[in-house]
Amino acid sequence: MRFDHVGVATRDAADLAELFDGLLDAPVAHDETFDGMEVVFLELDGGGYFELLEPDDGGAIADYLDREGSGIHHVALATDDLPAALDRARDLGVDLIDEEPRPGAWGHEVAFCHPRSTGGVLVEFVEH
Repeated sequence: MRFDHVGVATRDAADLAELFDGLLDAPVAHDETFDGMEVVFLELDGGGYFELLEPDDGGAIADYLDREGSGIHHVALATDDLPAALDRARDLGVDLIDEEPRPGAWGHEVAFCHPRSTGGVLVEFVEH
């Protein structure tokens, strides 16, 4: 596995994208409306992305923002074999949010591990 991205919950993805582009020289590589939110990927030099998550109307990110405020939402790790990554997590006793891969942003398959099993970190596996 390798680092893919860090997901950041925000109420204003456009403003945060502009700030991070100036601060980190991280231009927008991809943006889409997906699963009730605006998703903006900022490309980091040397690999990986900042994924900005802005809710359109309700949903999990809106609930997260109401509860926790803006900030890091999850860490994503890329894998070439998502079913094998899920099997390894199960073997280690990790509670899964997604028992099976599901469609994610940018057309990738994803699955999340519950933070109660991963030291308080919401971990996403993403298959490219």
